[in-house]
Amino acid sequence: MTVDETSDDVAAPAADGLVSADPVRWPQDVGSVARRLEAILLMIDEPHSLVSLAAAVNAPVAAARAALQALVADYDGESDGPRRGFELREVGGGWRLYVREDYDPLVAEFLGGQAPSRLSQAALETLAVIAYKQPVTRGQVAQIRAVNVDSVVRTLVSRGLITEVGQDAETGAILYGTSDALLEHLGINSLDDLPHISPLLDDGSRGFDEAFR
Repeated sequence: MTVDETSDDVAAPAADGLVSADPVRWPQDVGSVARRLEAILLMIDEPHSLVSLAAAVNAPVAAARAALQALVADYDGESDGPRRGFELREVGGGWRLYVREDYDPLVAEFLGGQAPSRLSQAALETLAVIAYKQPVTRGQVAQIRAVNVDSVVRTLVSRGLITEVGQDAETGAILYGTSDALLEHLGINSLDDLPHISPLLDDGSRGFDEAFR
């Protein structure tokens, strides 16, 4: 039985935090919360937090969490229904429906077969520096990469991958950091999920100083 049906029996989270495949009876309102959440999830194009979704459907956070877990299990085919062509994932600190990776080629063909525009190597390197060194100014990024990064930073801002997060107290230069959109693209919940390579990154000062001796 899926959460689309009239019963409020939904899959409950197991003790270890995973979703159980065996339907059990949740509090009476959880089934209706799941259906209301589906209506919202079908309309949003960016992840929304648990609290935001709970407020949107006028439900307690605990009920919304249980309903989301039930929907995950339902879409994954862990209840009586089939595994869906889409899935519900928590990405970037929020929840959103996504096409399953298995069907990406099919969807791409349907939409015209146009591959999304890719970032240049320079943009990827600049984005990596900002991700690991943030908050950071353009000048600091340029020092690390030993090249001018003004146009690349503008590109990353226009793509919504980085954003202004403040000003340097000493110089007044704009400080940049990564955006929630980057977390969504990477499929992670926080920057803590990035590989721990930051201590290995040279700050660029030695090469910069040697270049101007």
